[in-house]
Amino acid sequence: MTDITENISSDSAITRGYRRLMRRRCLLLLALGAAIVGALLLDFSLGPAGLSPSTLWQTLRHPAAAGGGVRVIVWDIRLPYALMALLVGTALGMAGAEMQTILNNPLASPFTLGVSSAAAFGAALAIVLGLGLPGSPASAFIPVNAFVFALFSALLLDGLTRWARMAVSGMVLFGIALVFTFHALVSMMQFVADEDTLQGLVFWTMGSLSRASWPNVAILAGALGLLFPWAMRACWQLTALRLGEDRALSFGIDVRRLRLTSLLRISLLAGLSVAFVGPVGFIGLVSPHIARRLLGEDHRFYLPGSALVGGLVLSLASTASKNLIPGVVVPVGIVTSLVGVPFFLSILFRRRGQIS
Repeated sequence: MTDITENISSDSAITRGYRRLMRRRCLLLLALGAAIVGALLLDFSLGPAGLSPSTLWQTLRHPAAAGGGVRVIVWDIRLPYALMALLVGTALGMAGAEMQTILNNPLASPFTLGVSSAAAFGAALAIVLGLGLPGSPASAFIPVNAFVFALFSALLLDGLTRWARMAVSGMVLFGIALVFTFHALVSMMQFVADEDTLQGLVFWTMGSLSRASWPNVAILAGALGLLFPWAMRACWQLTALRLGEDRALSFGIDVRRLRLTSLLRISLLAGLSVAFVGPVGFIGLVSPHIARRLLGEDHRFYLPGSALVGGLVLSLASTASKNLIPGVVVPVGIVTSLVGVPFFLSILFRRRGQIS
């Protein structure tokens, strides 16, 4: 009788502990959501034009009553820029989280393993030479090309590393080789481009929000609206995969299909992000690590947490890019790289001896 009572009390303590953990994780997600709202408002409010908060608010509420110049700044520049930064950060954070899970590699991200570079080459090919997938509509020509090349590089990375049974370090080195290869090809596109195309291409390859527009915002928001629920449906399978491929197979999970669908989502998110703003570094690397520290490995919280952290980091980077140099908007990719490189090195030093 005593043993039964002890078991019941032990089960109750475990249940209470689990509920506390779930409440804590839900509160952290809510806190991240609130921080994103604050970062979005900050990004929208600050800029070289020096508009007051009251002017911004009035223009948002009554755009027809505002002057032409102010209306253009608020509705055609600041608002699309702020929303695009948030959406791109969310997309890259989610893509990085899935990539680290399916490749079982803490250094994996679309930027560090060449997926973003491949997407950049696909987009540059469409911009400079007009080459792309036959039958693609004119409005989707660049995003489709970026997606095709991103998917190709992701499948190549996954296939060759599994065929050669590479360790984590080998996978990272192969990804770096892909990065340099596609960077060289993008440089070749810059070399053959005419003067007008070259100027826009160079600025775009730095990771610039200057191409943000309402149609692009709508396309990326629609893609996230479709891909995020799809990823959440596979969250328990992705969590099981973190226990090891053999354990996941023993649970009846089709690991091959899971990897293929994840790579499809990663490629689509990375391809669209690169097509609209160019390569933005280290968001897909930094966000999953922060989310993992805050929320653990449970993908019911880890995936949305990584997406929210990505949106938050890129929103803050966008705000910084407009205020680092008075009167000049620094490409956001430069800001994220300056922040991301020290973080990348900290991961390497923290995991030395584990990455081999």
